[in-house]
Amino acid sequence: MYKSIFIDLDDTVWAFSENARDTFQDMYDKYHFDRYFRSFDHFYTLYYKKNLELWADYGERKITKDELNERRFSYPLQQVGVDDKSLVKAYSDNFFAEIMYKKKLMPHAREALEYLASKYNLYILSNGFRELQEQKMRSAGVEGYFKKVILSEDIGVHKPYPEIFYFAMSATQSELKTSLMIGDNWENDVAGAKGVGMGNVYYNIRKEGHLPFKPDFDMKDWKEVKSFL
Repeated sequence: MYKSIFIDLDDTVWAFSENARDTFQDMYDKYHFDRYFRSFDHFYTLYYKKNLELWADYGERKITKDELNERRFSYPLQQVGVDDKSLVKAYSDNFFAEIMYKKKLMPHAREALEYLASKYNLYILSNGFRELQEQKMRSAGVEGYFKKVILSEDIGVHKPYPEIFYFAMSATQSELKTSLMIGDNWENDVAGAKGVGMGNVYYNIRKEGHLPFKPDFDMKDWKEVKSFL
């Protein structure tokens, strides 16, 4: 039935949360942030909560990419009374330069990609930034599984808006009725795909039980993919 499979990258294939935390720990140590924060957890908790809010604003086109990055990196320091634009620029630039070379993948993702690539056309469909996403894939050694990388930056529209899914169909010469979206974000990946009549798989890593609707497939671990594809 399915011919094309579109897969989210961050926290679906590439272990974004773990790789980001590792990189922030590197930055915390390098820039001696123990001068300002009680602990790394103090710093990261401040960053993490604000980052989620700002990404939501970016997805709704309330702020620009530059505003997203400036605000999320400056916020933790501002909360402890540090207003140093040069420090923010230095550590944020360093963060982006380093994170793209982190290699951790989600559990069993590589084995699943090996299996899927032998049966389907695989594509990345992500809201991330091109200068990061493609290098992250190369660093983790998964770029070879995918025929194309489609990003929200390409058309200025983010998942879950229908336009990006239609764009993905056009860019890959795929059809909605024979395409499937796999992702860890309920709204962006699952609801977005369902909204345009596309198959959907919820990569339910948090093992949520009460969902707004029943996805086509509910997958807790990549090992399960062989049971339905």
